[in-house]
Amino acid sequence: MKLKFLLLYIFTNKSVSLKSISRIWIFSVVLSGFLIFFGTGCKSDMSVVLDVDGNSYHTVKIGTQTWMVENLKTTKFNDGTPIPSILDSTEWKEALSPGYCFYKNDSAKNKSTYGALYNWYAVNTGKLAPKGWHIPTDAEWTVLINYVGTKYDTSCSAAKALASNATWALDASGCSVGNDLTKNNGSGFSAIPGGIRNVTPTSYANLDSCGSWWSSTQVVPGWAWRMSLFNNYGDIGRGNDFVQTGLSVRCVKD
Repeated sequence: MKLKFLLLYIFTNKSVSLKSISRIWIFSVVLSGFLIFFGTGCKSDMSVVLDVDGNSYHTVKIGTQTWMVENLKTTKFNDGTPIPSILDSTEWKEALSPGYCFYKNDSAKNKSTYGALYNWYAVNTGKLAPKGWHIPTDAEWTVLINYVGTKYDTSCSAAKALASNATWALDASGCSVGNDLTKNNGSGFSAIPGGIRNVTPTSYANLDSCGSWWSSTQVVPGWAWRMSLFNNYGDIGRGNDFVQTGLSVRCVKD
């Protein structure tokens, strides 16, 4: 529309010089870009954060908090120390120290989309998140859940407002995360179902149907709080798991 009025002005005003036309054109382009930037930039903080491995993460501001939009995938602590990669299921179950893996030990297939799975010992070091960021406490997860529940839980479920609109297994029930993915992710949090690594012989489970994220808060020795979403469920699950369990990790800004 701006271009239409610009051309109309030029052709009906013969006194306009080429120099004036150039200035008008530049002003129009700059103004359009300015309006587009502020029209789209209010919802999210689109800064990019790098971990010590060089992996990049976008961010989003939700209420008073700023969160990473992708699951953590670093293989090193923020001081550069390698995190032990534990492939064997028995060794994973018996570990009493930090460890990580990729779903079904397949980094080529799963690292980019789902990130890594970490045991809680890795979380508890306080060195897993990039500097300036940290693993959320149970209280910080609660702040997010309460805010999303108040702001976005108007026509369906708060869980859908956190869940991404891709990768989730489809489900036909009510306001479940997997029912009509186009209605997901009103918050911009983009939660994805990265599955878990159990301490049972079945080990890996629930890719595309469940996403679970550690908190840094211990319940009792051997157990820690986590937040979960499920494709066939409309509510946000707050619960706890064995510290040896492999779960996804999201980071929140200090």
